[in-house]
Amino acid sequence: MSADLRLNGTDLAAVTDQLVRSYGACGMLHHLGREPLPSRAAVADMVADLAEILFPGYGKRKDLTEANIGFYIGGLIDALHGKLTEQIARALRHDRCRDDADFHHCDSEAAGKALDLLRRLPHIRATLEADVQAAYAGDPAAKSHHEIVFSYPGFEAVAVFRIAHELHRLRVPYIPRMMTELAHSKTGIDIHPGATIGPGFFIDHGTGVVIGETCEIGQRVKLYQGVTLGALSFDRDENGELVHGSYKRHPTLRDNVVVYANATILGGRTEVGEGAVIGSNVWITKSVAPYAVVVLDAPPTKVKGGPTPRAQQEAIMYHI
Repeated sequence: MSADLRLNGTDLAAVTDQLVRSYGACGMLHHLGREPLPSRAAVADMVADLAEILFPGYGKRKDLTEANIGFYIGGLIDALHGKLTEQIARALRHDRCRDDADFHHCDSEAAGKALDLLRRLPHIRATLEADVQAAYAGDPAAKSHHEIVFSYPGFEAVAVFRIAHELHRLRVPYIPRMMTELAHSKTGIDIHPGATIGPGFFIDHGTGVVIGETCEIGQRVKLYQGVTLGALSFDRDENGELVHGSYKRHPTLRDNVVVYANATILGGRTEVGEGAVIGSNVWITKSVAPYAVVVLDAPPTKVKGGPTPRAQQEAIMYHI
């Protein structure tokens, strides 16, 4: 038995040596000797604190009243500012160290960005109020607004996105994507924090929805499960390498659009006009006229009036 143990110890030492040598050969798969990245656990903790602030009474503490809410939220805000500052500073230092930029003022800059996010929380709450109203108006299964806030995965994913989007606008690296990926792992809904989404947004059921970085979505838009708003092609440089950045790759959906389950809409030049309805399972790479209806497997026809009372023109029904 002791000989086997000595043999196993030698084998384990050899495995360790091989792994350590691989760190030099596979340089993209380690983070040694660099500025610390933001902590995944800390970011998850911040998302939980932000949810507690945005939706008081739904989370950790259930006994909140008008008498104690100020004291409770004040304590959360004070602690959250410190957490945000630390993690944003890590993100800034790492990003600037990578580019050999000056990062000596990252702490003060991070404190300012953290405060800017906290100042935007009332605006985020107002937008989320419109999102809840849209969900309640658009889902007959919803018994109350409370049910939507407390249990709808689509609303949870959108709420995290709206926080992450503000951090993205503040040019905070890493953390916005970390937040939306937390929501993605929990809900199955993948929304890039760079997307632009108007108020009154509702994702029904939600599993498998993908919304790309440069999507532009108007007000009162409704998506069902499995919808992809993606890229059709990518720019390449003179060497054939992908061009990275936020150039327009993903579609635009105007106000009052409805996209049914498993539809795929691709391309930065693709625009779905106001009030249009996109049926299930369609594949769209060209723009769709306002108030049009796009469905599968039927002969071409025309429909009078359009799909909503707001349509004051003849709507074309596309069959593809």
